[in-house]
Amino acid sequence: MTISITSLRKEFPVSSGVEVAVDDINMSIEEGEFISVVGPSGCGKTTTLRCIAGLETPTSGEIVIGGEDVTDIPANKRKLAMMFQNIALYPHMTVEENISYPLKIRGVSRKEQHQQAKEAAEIMQIPELLEKHPGELSGGQRQRAALARTIVQDPEAFLMDEPLSDLDAKLKVEIRKEIQRVHKRVERPTIYVTHDQEEAMTMSDRIFVLNDGQIEQRGTPDELYSEPKNVFVAGFIGNPSMNFLDGKVVDVNRDSISITVEGTQFDFPAHIVGDVSAGDEVVIGFRPEIVNVYPDTEQGDLTGDLSLVERIGDRVLATIDRPSGEVRATVSADNPLDEGEPVSFSFDYSGLHVFDRRTEESIARGTKPRMNA
Repeated sequence: MTISITSLRKEFPVSSGVEVAVDDINMSIEEGEFISVVGPSGCGKTTTLRCIAGLETPTSGEIVIGGEDVTDIPANKRKLAMMFQNIALYPHMTVEENISYPLKIRGVSRKEQHQQAKEAAEIMQIPELLEKHPGELSGGQRQRAALARTIVQDPEAFLMDEPLSDLDAKLKVEIRKEIQRVHKRVERPTIYVTHDQEEAMTMSDRIFVLNDGQIEQRGTPDELYSEPKNVFVAGFIGNPSMNFLDGKVVDVNRDSISITVEGTQFDFPAHIVGDVSAGDEVVIGFRPEIVNVYPDTEQGDLTGDLSLVERIGDRVLATIDRPSGEVRATVSADNPLDEGEPVSFSFDYSGLHVFDRRTEESIARGTKPRMNA
C-alpha cells in the first residue's frame, strides 16, 4: 500500500483574504516506508498530515491511498490510524477498554475486542496494565497504551503528529525505540510529523523538510545532512547546527577556489568548486564537528572570544563569539580551553559548503561528510 500526494494546497480564510498553509506539496510514501515531515512551527506540517487523514479538506490537489483517490472521502473511510500529541485516553475506562474502543465503534464482538486489545498490549509490552486506569499509569505507559490503541485498528497506514513532544528526554528515547520496533513488525507506511530533527534523523527512511508551506528538500537522513540544498536545510538539519560566515569569491581556477572571509583569504582545493565565479558573494557553511579550536590567536585562521564551554559526553561544545556572530565547535574534552579567553579556529576544507548569498542555494561543497554515529 502506497500514499501519493500531488500538488496539495490548503488555504484558510483570514480577515485580509486567505492564508496559504501549504502550497504545491508533492509526496510519495512507499509500502512499509517510515517518513518524517520536519520544519519549524507554522510551516505546514500538521496541516499536511490533517489533509492526508481527512480532517482537513484540501483547497486543491489530490491524495491517493492504495491506488484510490481519497481526496474527498471522509476520515472514517480512509482506513488510517492517527496519533496526536495529546494522548487523550479516556480516564473512566480501563487500558483494555481504551485500546479496544475503536473496535467497539466498528461493532466488533466483545470477545474479539478483548483478543485484539490483548495482542496489541503484548506488542507494546504492557499486557499487565490492561485492567488499570490511565490515572494509574506513568507517562511512558500511557504513551504505550495510546500506541496500542493505534495498532489495534489494523490501519493501512499510520499518521503521527508530534506524539513524543510532551515526554521527558529519557522517555522520548524509550518510546522512539518502541515506535521503530512496532513499525518494523507491522510494516505499514508511516508518516511522522515532528519539529525535532533529531527524532526524524534517527527514525526515518526519508525526511521531508518543510518551510513556509513548501518542501525545501526531501531525502534520506544522510543526504540531508551531507548535501543540504540550501542555507535553510543546512541550518535546520544537524545538532548543533551548521556555522555560517559571509564571504566573497576572489579567484577560481582549475586547481582551487579563493574566498575572502572578513579580510582573510582561504584557498580551497578544486574538489569543492561548483558553479561559482570571481566576484560572487557567498555564504560558507561548516559543521561544528569539523572545527578545530586553539587556545591562542596564532594557530587558527580566524579568531574570537570563547564565551561558553559545554560538556557533552566525551566532547565539548565550544561557543566562540565574533563581531559577525557566533561559531560553535565540538572538540575533545581534553582540549585546554578556558571561557572568556581569546582563541583561534580553523576548519576542515573537505567539509565545507558554499551557498549563493542572494538565493541561499547550494553552489559548491567539499567531499561528502558523514553523520556522526
